[in-house]
Amino acid sequence: MSAVKASPAAMGSVPVDPVRALQHALYRAAKADPGRRFHALWDKVFRRDVLWRAWVTVFRNNGAPGIDKTTLADVREYGVTRLLDELAAELGEGRYRPLPARAVSIPKSDGVRLRELSIPSVRDRVVQAAVKIVLEPVFEADMLPCSFGFRPKRSPHDALQVLLDESRRGRLWVVEMDIADCFSSIPQDKLMRAIEERVCDQSVLKLLRAMVRAAVMRDGQVRRPVTGVPQGGPLSPLLCNVFLHQVDRVWDVREHGVLVRFADDAVVLCRSRQQAEAALARLTALLAELGLVLNAAKTGVVHLVEGGGGFDFLGFHHRWVRSRGRRGMRGVLFLARWPKDGAMRHARDRIRELTARSRLLLPTKAIVEDVNQFLIGWCGYFRYGNSTARFDVIRDFAVRRVAGVVAKRHGRSRGFGLSVVFDSPDQLGLVSLVGIVVAPRPFRAWRGG
Repeated sequence: MSAVKASPAAMGSVPVDPVRALQHALYRAAKADPGRRFHALWDKVFRRDVLWRAWVTVFRNNGAPGIDKTTLADVREYGVTRLLDELAAELGEGRYRPLPARAVSIPKSDGVRLRELSIPSVRDRVVQAAVKIVLEPVFEADMLPCSFGFRPKRSPHDALQVLLDESRRGRLWVVEMDIADCFSSIPQDKLMRAIEERVCDQSVLKLLRAMVRAAVMRDGQVRRPVTGVPQGGPLSPLLCNVFLHQVDRVWDVREHGVLVRFADDAVVLCRSRQQAEAALARLTALLAELGLVLNAAKTGVVHLVEGGGGFDFLGFHHRWVRSRGRRGMRGVLFLARWPKDGAMRHARDRIRELTARSRLLLPTKAIVEDVNQFLIGWCGYFRYGNSTARFDVIRDFAVRRVAGVVAKRHGRSRGFGLSVVFDSPDQLGLVSLVGIVVAPRPFRAWRGG
């Protein structure tokens, strides 16, 4: 009798994820042949497993409804499988057309300017996410180490670690770069040409053109922008990276310094003023070729020196400081970082919202839980820095706001509320921020400090 070969399932092996296997295959093919243009991607966009993975991504992001006012809860009530079947049929038969996106304005981190977002409908977000699942591995094969934003297995803290490492290597001249209205200024024809360097599937290109040129509705008026990428959908960060990759691939580190780019936010670390000025001129010229311009008010050169100024990048303020010396010895100079003023303002504003008078009907415990949830998320990002002093400020502000809630609920003074909070063994359950800060160091994994 011949031996029976055990199946992978019987042997207890991990089942293959078909969507991940598809992405790996596309990545390997693109990596193996940098000049290859992919022509057979369309059928993969509306594969049922790809659409389902796209739905899971959209659901986890928990976004707002589009102009059709359909929420994620509405979709679940309607039937997720039913919706995905309809999308697969529309895509497969060439009947799919994106709805106009809903235009909204949200404050930027400076608390003054507004960021324009275009919120697609849930069904359109699912299609965008499916397109991203298929296209991302193709373009990811080309992306360079200087690009960190919205890429698999890369995070803002990976980019921040490069700043620490390069400043220790002596690159103390920093070029701050801010592209003026990057997403809304990207020329659509040049973007499509960048995509066509890797994709020649006409059905996919037609769908991408429809997404890029989708109309936007604001105050009941529908307009169709002639430039720009709608910022707010799952696909827009990938399209931004594909477009700005044209800067990355011609950048000369030896001549112009180390470029660190997070989507449209970037800095360059240089060894001298001359190199920094040359880098700024080079960036200006490269972006002009792409149809983009730098925001003069937020672009410049900063020299990292003790007692000098600093710069903001990825939510942190960065400054060259000297550590405290031990036993009469002078401390060492290093690049410190802590939450920038805009991040502090955002934290206070959010805590004010969570402790507003309009929420007094909620139990104090529920309000504290909401504040804790925000603090855990906010501090989870900023804990990798030199943030202790600023954490103390935000924690003290949260204590005073919770004390205000207690005082208003009892019709008493804020002093009464503070006494209730501090007399409680755990300060009414408000999360402690003591000892959670990790100070990253050059040439070490940032998670471990």
